[in-house]
Amino acid sequence: MNYLREFTMARVGLGRAGDALPTQIVLELRRAHAAAVDAVQEQIHVGALVTECQQRGWSYNAVRSAARNRAEYLRRPDLGRILHKDSQPAMTAGPFDLSLIIADGLSALAVHRHALAVLDRLIPKLRDASWTLAPITIVEQGRVAIGDQIAGLLGARISLILIGERPGMTSSDSLGAYLTWQPCPGKTDAERNCVSNIRPEGLNYDEAAGRLFSLVTESRRRQLSGIELKEDQAALS
Repeated sequence: MNYLREFTMARVGLGRAGDALPTQIVLELRRAHAAAVDAVQEQIHVGALVTECQQRGWSYNAVRSAARNRAEYLRRPDLGRILHKDSQPAMTAGPFDLSLIIADGLSALAVHRHALAVLDRLIPKLRDASWTLAPITIVEQGRVAIGDQIAGLLGARISLILIGERPGMTSSDSLGAYLTWQPCPGKTDAERNCVSNIRPEGLNYDEAAGRLFSLVTESRRRQLSGIELKEDQAALS
């Protein structure tokens, strides 16, 4: 079983110590669980992301969801899907081709480690293809669906939200990206496309940016997203 470890990060061939796992493996599991808990509880550092956007010359909005704090965000997923009433006036309508959104989700760690690296590779592709981009929106205490409301207020035809995924025992910093055509409140997950496990140990930044650019390009061409937009079709277009 040990040879399988060369092909996967999954915990296989862990061995035994009597009727239990070896002590070292038990300690590694506890450390991984603690890292996942920390990732869920960590707060997004909006100021740091704003500074990074300013240094790159990117326009931005910093907003927050209706969840008042992290504890409420975790207890009330519905509040993470809508903007706080004080954040809505900050949205200046376009129209735009694409709204890029960064939200903490369930791992602010993933956002701080990977989101800007993906955008550094994606935004030049979009600009070279003459896409009109809304200001980047940075969301505190945000869920995936909050991108629908944001892009709708901005007048964007497509929303693309980069968000921290639920931590697991093999990764506490996995970034996901969700694309929605004609975003507005009420969209379902079946109307979205997802690219997940974005991180150096999973889908690297160059590959992620390439796949996302192909998806948004095909979404705009076909005027749809979700189950009718297959990633392999986008790659071939």
